[in-house]
Amino acid sequence: MKHVIVITTGGTIAMKYDKVTGGLIPAVSGADLLEAVPALKNTAKVEVVEYSNVPSGHITPEMMFSLGKFVDEKAAQADIAGIVITHGTDTLEETAYLLDLMLKTCKPVCITGAMRGATDMSWDGPGNILAAVQTAISESAIGQGVLVVLNNQIHAAREVTKTHAVDTDTFASPWWGPIGYVYADAAVIRRHSLCLEKICTETLVPDVYLIKCAAGMDEYLFECLRKKPAAGIVVEAFGCGNVPPAVKHGIELCRKAGIPVVIASRTYAGRVVPAYSYEGSAGSMLSCGVIMANELTGQKARIKLMLALGLTKDNQELTKLFACHTTAESLTKVF
Repeated sequence: MKHVIVITTGGTIAMKYDKVTGGLIPAVSGADLLEAVPALKNTAKVEVVEYSNVPSGHITPEMMFSLGKFVDEKAAQADIAGIVITHGTDTLEETAYLLDLMLKTCKPVCITGAMRGATDMSWDGPGNILAAVQTAISESAIGQGVLVVLNNQIHAAREVTKTHAVDTDTFASPWWGPIGYVYADAAVIRRHSLCLEKICTETLVPDVYLIKCAAGMDEYLFECLRKKPAAGIVVEAFGCGNVPPAVKHGIELCRKAGIPVVIASRTYAGRVVPAYSYEGSAGSMLSCGVIMANELTGQKARIKLMLALGLTKDNQELTKLFACHTTAESLTKVF
C-alpha cells in the first residue's frame, strides 16, 4: 500500500460552527479529518502532519513559501508516494500556483479543501480528501505539477481558479477544463498542461501589489506605489490588456521609477496580447517595458512576480520569465 502524507493547514475543511461567534471557526484537527474518511484505510497508508490551522485569508506568501520548502522536505523521503495538502479555498489557488512554481519534487502534490464546514449539511471535506489521496497515489499524476482536487475534478494549479463564493463546484479551469476526474476506484488523468515552469529561488519578494482597473480610474494608486516605492505591480486590465489613459500614465511613471509592472486581464480566461494600439491599450504600453502575464490571472501573476524578483530585478529577464506560451517547445522551463 502506498504511503501518502496529508499536510493540514486549516480552512473551512477544518472548521465547525461556534455558538458564541455565530459562525465557522478553526476547530478540527488533522486526526479528526482522517477519522471522517474511513475509506482511506483501504486506499493508502496515510500519515497526518498538522502544519497549521488557520483560515486561508490569514495565509501570506511567506507562509506559502515556507510550506513549499516543507513539502519538498517530506517528498524527499523515499517511501512517500505523494503529498496531499488541506487548505482553505479562498487563497487555495495562490498557494497551489506558488508551490507549482517552486517545488523540486516530481511526486504528486495535491491540494484540496471544502466549501462547507464539518458541522454543515453535506460536508464536502471527506470526499475531497479521499479524492486527493486517490490522485496522489496515481502513477499518471507523477510529473504533472501541483494538482487541485475538489468535487472529484483534477485541475492543474496554473489553470484553475475559484469561480463561485459558496458553490461546491467552484473550482474550474476556464476554457481548458479539468485534466482528469476521480472515480470510486481510481483517479483518471487524460491530458497534460503544457506550460510547466519552475522558478528556483531561495528568496521571495512579498512587496508586490495587485491593482484592478475600472472605468474612469486615474493614476492615484500608482503615484502612491511609486513613492513607496513598491517592489512590483500587477495590473488587472480590461480585456486583453487595456487600461484607461490616466492609468497608462500612472504605469509609465512607475516604469520610469524602475518598478516592474505586469499586465494581466481582469477576465479569468484568455491571454493578454497587444492587439490594439490606441492610448491605454497593451500595445501602447510596450515601449515603457510592461510585462505581459499571458494567461495568468492577476493573483497568480502577483505570486509569479514575487518569486521572479527573488531571482532578478532586471526587467528584460523578468519579461523572459513571464513569456511562457502553450507550445510543445515550452513543456518545461526551469530558471
